[in-house]
Amino acid sequence: MKSKFHFKFEDLIIYNKAIEFGESVNSQVASFPKEEMYRLTSQFIRAADSIALNIAEGSASSDAQFNRYLQIAWDSAHECIVCSTKAKLRGFITEDEDERNRADITELSKMITSFKKHLKSKSKKIIENKQ
Repeated sequence: MKSKFHFKFEDLIIYNKAIEFGESVNSQVASFPKEEMYRLTSQFIRAADSIALNIAEGSASSDAQFNRYLQIAWDSAHECIVCSTKAKLRGFITEDEDERNRADITELSKMITSFKKHLKSKSKKIIENKQ
């Protein structure tokens, strides 16, 4: 059920995919060893959550500012690759989980890149129309 207090960014497919990915990572890190709590566990969940957080935060800004936030989201997505690889190498997640993470991150990265191109193109057209 949608809240009666709805925000525009919540309609973005990219935002919803980022939310889903963050929840997937949250489930995965729940089984990480306790000694990883302030190391890989914290880093992985913060990087995963940062994707959706930056999409939401940037969405209310100008296109140029939104592009900057999307770049941060893209960077966080790539940080998740390292976290997933480390988790796999340390035996905290399976190879299949790592592959699913990689597939999700690849999809998110492509969506972010496409969205950034769209915003730049839109801004370019606005500038051209003003001249």
